[in-house]
Amino acid sequence: MKIEKINKDLEALYSANTKDINDYSSPIINKHREAAFNDFKKVGVPTKSNEDYKYTDLIPSFDKDYNVTFKPIDIQIKTENLFKCDVVRLDADVTLLSRGRYIEEKKIKEFPKGVIVASFNEAAKKYPEIFEKHYAKYGDTKDNSLYALNTAMAQDGIFIYFPKNSYTEKPIQIINLLVDEKGFFYNTRNLIIIEEAAEANLIFCDDSLSTGEFLGNTATEIYVGKNAKLNFYKIQNEHNESNNISSTYIYQDKDSVFHSGVYSLLGGIIRNNFNINLAEEGCESDLFGLSLVDKKQHTANFVHVNHSKSHCNSNQLFKTILDDNATGAFSGKVYVAKDAQQTNANQTNRNILLTNAAKMSTKPQLVIFADDVKCSHGATVGQLDEDAMFYMRARGIRKKEAKMLLMYAFANECIAAVKIDALRENIQDLAQRRLNGELSLCRNCSARVVNA
Repeated sequence: MKIEKINKDLEALYSANTKDINDYSSPIINKHREAAFNDFKKVGVPTKSNEDYKYTDLIPSFDKDYNVTFKPIDIQIKTENLFKCDVVRLDADVTLLSRGRYIEEKKIKEFPKGVIVASFNEAAKKYPEIFEKHYAKYGDTKDNSLYALNTAMAQDGIFIYFPKNSYTEKPIQIINLLVDEKGFFYNTRNLIIIEEAAEANLIFCDDSLSTGEFLGNTATEIYVGKNAKLNFYKIQNEHNESNNISSTYIYQDKDSVFHSGVYSLLGGIIRNNFNINLAEEGCESDLFGLSLVDKKQHTANFVHVNHSKSHCNSNQLFKTILDDNATGAFSGKVYVAKDAQQTNANQTNRNILLTNAAKMSTKPQLVIFADDVKCSHGATVGQLDEDAMFYMRARGIRKKEAKMLLMYAFANECIAAVKIDALRENIQDLAQRRLNGELSLCRNCSARVVNA
């Protein structure tokens, strides 16, 4: 069977490169690798027999001959004015990754008020006490085999640290560029720490400068401290041959606020896993997701929100528009523990199919053990409103424009949730272009590969 060969190849890859994996990493990172890989071997790459992956087939993503290296990558991105992102008017502090590796010449960036943006690997060496306190603490390698694989193999990514009472004037933007015409398999690890009463605006962008086949397996751990606020946005805009798998674990301390949006605009296979733990009282968590899928693309979102303590609020709204032969999936679970009284939770998934061949699978769930709660969940799968279409056509609006207006109105509820004005305008523009069939990369990108 293909899956057996895939798992054996991954085991062989790890065994053959253990020395390089460890030699180029910090001991803090290395000490978790062996146990994590043993957990991966027990399950392997999840198949459709796994309930959480019932509607997402990862075998095609892993069953390819990718380039892989565990040594430092010599890639330079020559830019004019550093990097011109398509986010017009967005004045952000930008850091570049390539295939999940930190490629900035300056490995540690220190901002006013003690804020740090750094290479994940370098941060483990320079800030061992901060790093070890949070690293590998919020995910479980026994429950998520892809997170286990990442813990075993990842060497670099991004480390972001906001100390107590800190903030930055500008948003921090992390751009991961896919650069390799031959294709590549990479594991990226991110650690984000927002300490007590700090406020952060973070933007993560996945983009591509190459058309090769890619498989990215990313794991991100986020700690949001007491009374802290984090706005966290992720924009996925790659190409049809990219395979993007991400697992994000968020731990919220007392009275913290986590506001997030994930916008999947273009990619071959995209799988986003979110695990949010409202671990103490008074937490607030809002998660918005928009996926625009066509051709034979597939986008899936899995969300698990754990209400551990009382007086917490959570809200999830995910929308998908599917065209051609595209497929999508949503699986969400809100878990309310016995001690989580006065919980207010809402989970909504709405989907539009533009063709008879497009397919969407959705499974919202509530698991409640407390009795004083307000919880709701729901899902819809349908087509564009024929009455609204008729109304616009009757007033002289051409069919194409009427269809665009209805799709954009449907999508805009998720886009409007973005709290950074320039970013919201950019996502609106990207969504309009995407819905109009313009499958282009960010048009203002000035990054050029000069050495790979």
